[in-house]
Amino acid sequence: MKRSLLATCMTLLLAAAAVSPADAGCVKGAVVGAIAGHYAHHHAVLGAIAGCAVGHHMAVKAREQKAAQAQHPASTPASTPQGH
Repeated sequence: MKRSLLATCMTLLLAAAAVSPADAGCVKGAVVGAIAGHYAHHHAVLGAIAGCAVGHHMAVKAREQKAAQAQHPASTPASTPQGH
């Protein structure tokens, strides 16, 4: 059983290297979710589905933040001088 889980994870990791960055969040989340689901009462498929959804959502948020920073690079908070 552990060999099949390891083989599945390795296959998914290799697939993650071949997918576009937009789908990579889903694949990475699915791998993590499958492993967590396997150890949480043998629900690897449910874990993979949930992990895919969470991974995709986090990838979209990261892309949006990166795009916002690219548009407004000077919007970082300036340090305030501390004097007496």
